[in-house]
Amino acid sequence: MTLEEKMGQLAQYPSQWSDTGPSVPAGRKEDVRAGKVGSFLSHYGAEATQEMQEIAVTESRLGIPLLFAYDVVHGYRTIFPIPLGEASSFNPDLARRTARAAAREATAGGVHWTFAPMIDLSREPRWGRVMEGAGEDPYLNSILARARVQGFQGPSVAADTTVMATAKHFVGYGAPQAGRDYHTVDISKRTLHEIYLPPVYAALDAGARSVMPGFNEIAGIPMHAHDRLINGLLRNDWNWDGVVVSDYTAIWELKKHGIADTDLSAGIQALEAGVDVDMVSGIYGDTLATGVQEGRLRLDDVNRAVRRVLRAKWDAGLFEDPFRYGSPEREDEVILSDSHRDLARTAAQQSMVLLKNEDEVLPLGDGVETLAVIGPLADDARTILGEWAGAGRAEDAISVLDALQNRTGVDVRYVPGLPDVRSTDMSGVDDAVDAVRQADAAILVLGEHYSMSGEAASRTSIDLPGRQQDLADAVTATGTPTAAVLLNGRPLALSTLDDSVPAILEAWYPGTEAGPAVADVLFGEVNPSGKLPMTFPRETGQIPIFYNHKNTGRPPVQDQDYTSTYLDTHWTPLYPFGHGLSYTSFAYGAPKLNKGSITINDTLRMTVDVSNTGDRAGTEVVQLYVEDSTASVTPRVKELRGMKRVHLSPGETKTVRFAVTPEDLTFIGPRMRRIVEPGHFHLHVGTSSADVQTSTFQLTGSTTPIPVTEISSPTQ
Repeated sequence: MTLEEKMGQLAQYPSQWSDTGPSVPAGRKEDVRAGKVGSFLSHYGAEATQEMQEIAVTESRLGIPLLFAYDVVHGYRTIFPIPLGEASSFNPDLARRTARAAAREATAGGVHWTFAPMIDLSREPRWGRVMEGAGEDPYLNSILARARVQGFQGPSVAADTTVMATAKHFVGYGAPQAGRDYHTVDISKRTLHEIYLPPVYAALDAGARSVMPGFNEIAGIPMHAHDRLINGLLRNDWNWDGVVVSDYTAIWELKKHGIADTDLSAGIQALEAGVDVDMVSGIYGDTLATGVQEGRLRLDDVNRAVRRVLRAKWDAGLFEDPFRYGSPEREDEVILSDSHRDLARTAAQQSMVLLKNEDEVLPLGDGVETLAVIGPLADDARTILGEWAGAGRAEDAISVLDALQNRTGVDVRYVPGLPDVRSTDMSGVDDAVDAVRQADAAILVLGEHYSMSGEAASRTSIDLPGRQQDLADAVTATGTPTAAVLLNGRPLALSTLDDSVPAILEAWYPGTEAGPAVADVLFGEVNPSGKLPMTFPRETGQIPIFYNHKNTGRPPVQDQDYTSTYLDTHWTPLYPFGHGLSYTSFAYGAPKLNKGSITINDTLRMTVDVSNTGDRAGTEVVQLYVEDSTASVTPRVKELRGMKRVHLSPGETKTVRFAVTPEDLTFIGPRMRRIVEPGHFHLHVGTSSADVQTSTFQLTGSTTPIPVTEISSPTQ
C-alpha cells in the first residue's frame, strides 16, 4: 500500500441527506477510486451502499471494501425505547433482543458498523445525552452494555445480520461540569475506576470490536490524545486490540482544547495515542502523510492503525464478499416487520415506570366511556421516537392519541391545551378544562419535545418545560380522575406535578409502537413493571443525586442542625433509583442466608420469598444490594449486585435466589488495586434502593487482591 492509501483507510467521511436518501458529497467518489476513503458515516440503504462498494472494489487500485457506519442507537427503522427507557426494564435479555433486531434491519440496509452502545454512566440529568445510556449505576450499565454488544454482534461479526458494536464514549463523558455537553470532566482516579470504567470493561469483555473516545478530558488530557488510557489501559492493561474511532471532528477539536496548534499536531497526537480512524475532520487523510514524510510520525504507528481497520473488514467478511450486507430483498423482509414491531411494543411496555398511583386512578376501568386526552405531545408521532432515532420516521410510528382513539368503546376527546410544550401561550387551557369536565377521566401527556434531549441538549432546569405544570393544575382542579403520561429523555424534577396529579406513568420516548404500548398500560392490559435506572430529584438543585453515595461524618438527619441536609427541601429524592409501582402489590418475606460467615473461596446463597398480595398478575423486579459496613476506603451506602424479574399470579409466592461471591464484595483499595477485605456486610433485598429488607453476614480471612481478567484480542 502507498502511504496515501494507508491514510485513506484511516479516514471516515460523512454522507449527506437529500429527499432521495443518502448520497456522498461531490468529489468523494473520486476519492474512493483513489483509495482515499476507508469508511463512510451515515451512508445507508442497500442501493446506496452497494453503489459505493462497487466503486471501491472494482475501480480502486487495491479493491479494498468500504465500511459503512451509522448511529443505530435504539433501532434502525423500527425504533425501540430510548436506552435509558429500556434500562428501566432491568431486563438484559430484552436489550439483547432489541439490539439484535436493530442489527438485522441495519445490515439489510448495508450498515456494517454501529456507534452503540453508549456506556456513559451518568449522574447528571441536566446532560441531554443521559437518554442514550443506562443511568447511574455501574452494575446495571455493565449488564446492559454486555447484552447490547451481544445483540449487535451476535455469535459472529462475519454473519450478514450482525454489526460491529462500538463502546462509547471512553471515558467519563457522562460527568460534564454544570451538565453542559462537551464540557470539562474532572473526576478522581478512584471514581473513574469505581464508577465509570466498569461498563467499558463489560462491553469489551463481551467482545465489542470498536471504542469511541469522548469529547471530554481526563486529568487535563483530552480523551482523543489520552495515550495512558487508550494505549495504556485499553490496549496494554486490558489486552484489547480493536478499532478506536474518533468522535465527530474530535481530532480537529484538540486545537480548541489547547493542546495542538495545527491540524498536523492534532492528528499526530491522536494517532500516537491510539485513535485509528478519523471521523469527518479529514486530518488523517489530508495531513498525516506529511507527518511521516517529515519524520514527525512513525510509519509503524500508521501501519498498526491500518492493520486494525483492515482486520475489522476481514472479520466482517467483506474481503470474501463485499456485497453480503446490503440487500433490497432483505430490506423488504425485515424492516418494520411484524415481529420487530411486536418486539418494539413489548420493549415499550416493559420500559414504562408507574411512579405514582393514588386512589387507583390507573388502570382505566370499564366505567371510562369518555376520555379527555390533553397535551400537545399526545399527537406528536416524532417525539415518541426520541433523539438518535436512526432511520426512523414519524409516519411509521403510532402516537398516544392515535392508539387511544383506535380503542373501541371509548369516546376520546383531544384538546392540546398548549401550542407546544415550550409555549407560554395559555389560551387553549380553557378548552382543555371544558373537555375534562365532560369526561369520565383525563390523560395528560406531558414532557419534553424530542429535541430537548440528546446531544447538545443540556438544560439548567429539569422541571416540566413551558406552562405544562399550569395546564396540569387547571386539569386536576376539575376533580376529574387524571393520570399523567410523561414522554421525556431524562429524569425530571416533578415535585409540583407529584403534588397535583394522582397518577404518573413515566413512558420515556417509547419508540415506533409507543401509542399501543401506552394504551396497553393505561387500560390495564399490561401491568407496568419498570424500575427507575436513574434517581428523580425533588429539585434541580439537588443534582448530582444518586443512590450509591457515600456517608459523611455527619450523615443527613432531616430537621436536625449541622447534618448534611437542605434548608428548603428534603435531602432525599422524589423517586429513588429502582423505584416503580405495579397495579398489584408485592410482599417480601425475611431474607435467609445459607450461612452467617464465608471465606474468600465461598459463595453465599440468599433466598427471599416474594408474594403477589393483590388481585392482578404482575412482574416484580427483585433487587439485591450489598453494603460493606466498614472498610479501609469509605464504602458506599449500598451497591446493586443482582436483579431478577419475577412474574407472579394473584396469591402466588415464589422463592427468589441470589448467589453472592467475594467478587461481589470487592472495591478499589487504598493502593488503587481491586481487593476484597474481611468484615461484616449487609445484604439488602427489595423493590427499590430505598425499600429493602436486610440480612448480615461476615467475610473471614485476609485482604486479597482480585486480578482483572485480561480481555482477549477481538480476533481470538
